[in-house]
Amino acid sequence: MTTDQLDASQIDILGEIANISIGNAATTLSMMVNHKVDITMPRVGVVKRSEVLDDYEKTCVFVQIHYIKGLSGNNVFILKEPDVLCMTDLMMGGPGNKDGEIGELQMSAISEAMNQMMGASATSMSVMLNEMVDISTPDVNTIDVDSVKTFEKIFDNELDLFVKIAFKMDIEGLIDSTMVQFYPISFAKEMCRVFVENKDKM
Repeated sequence: MTTDQLDASQIDILGEIANISIGNAATTLSMMVNHKVDITMPRVGVVKRSEVLDDYEKTCVFVQIHYIKGLSGNNVFILKEPDVLCMTDLMMGGPGNKDGEIGELQMSAISEAMNQMMGASATSMSVMLNEMVDISTPDVNTIDVDSVKTFEKIFDNELDLFVKIAFKMDIEGLIDSTMVQFYPISFAKEMCRVFVENKDKM
């Protein structure tokens, strides 16, 4: 990851926003899986579109979030298949089974989980930005990592560079994984601008 496209203050702001918003999302997830969820401080960087799937193998789950109020743009979370299986099994009262394949039941469950998590994240962002932030229902898709072309269609533009927010997530020893969020640099800079403007008013 590089940070050439963002200055030091923007990196700090994005890290602060991510830390608070993802922290709230983790608290929501903790209630849904009935286990403690710990996350690390997010690492912020910039990657090329072609590098987005470098950390993944086999099948993963793409969750696309559209902002419909307060911010303009969208972003994507990528989750590893075993993590999705474990999380959804916990949500259904299971022990956190990672075996099997992702079916309609798991897709529905992870969609609901991400909807509630990102809803909590949007609420915390509303407070930080002093502006109502709302999201659409997440679009959830499974993807074979070899089919990188699918990612080409995720964003409605031809931008080649994206902000990457990476953080380690631990669910009481059942999941110890890196969760990753991506969004266009223009979206990141807009968040920073609104954040700074709001701080200046305080």
